[in-house]
Amino acid sequence: MKAMILAAGRGERMRPLTDHTPKPLLLAADKPLIEHTIKQLVAAGFNDIVINHAHLGSQIEARLGNGHQLGANISYSPEGDQALETAGGIINALHLLGDEPFLVVNGDIATDFPFAELKNLTVDLAHLVLVDNPAHNTGGDFGLNNTGLVVSNSTEQLTFSGIGLYRPELFNNIPAGPSKLAPLLRLAIASGRVSGQKMNGFWMDIGTPERLQELDFYYTQQKERS
Repeated sequence: MKAMILAAGRGERMRPLTDHTPKPLLLAADKPLIEHTIKQLVAAGFNDIVINHAHLGSQIEARLGNGHQLGANISYSPEGDQALETAGGIINALHLLGDEPFLVVNGDIATDFPFAELKNLTVDLAHLVLVDNPAHNTGGDFGLNNTGLVVSNSTEQLTFSGIGLYRPELFNNIPAGPSKLAPLLRLAIASGRVSGQKMNGFWMDIGTPERLQELDFYYTQQKERS
């Protein structure tokens, strides 16, 4: 199974850090955010990785190259200066991802999620990993019913972690160009074709400089304990 890391976001909330450095290359514990994610994916058996990029994307390619030094085989899906948003970025990369289900991970999250759990999962149109609601998203995004299907509304709303499995068919008939993932997911959820699971481990959305500092502290503490 191939994996894709979404790395094309401008990182507006991270400015001025992202004025000259793409968000995925910001450092936590002396290593770019995206390298932490690549290392985890490779350890879980996801060696073929597609990375999209836009703002300052050439820096990402210069840093990571073909990925062999990280044990990966990296392909790139450049989007130019104007990012295509989440669904648009995936659609633009479908020719690199193939005809089978693939994993997509947001490039601005940090987690200890065991990605290997997803490798042999049966997927209808999509499978989403959900987490407890963080302080910046208290209302949540989706829920889970008692059969493991994702629902739009439930008594316990959860937050989409930015980790999902998708079939290429989810993106059928969507034209190339900028488009968001959430509306596509909600349509598939309404038809009962999206499964999900809740994870209880470590997860952070690295959306602000303050959260980047928190992550740096977390990784440093982990190093000291090991």
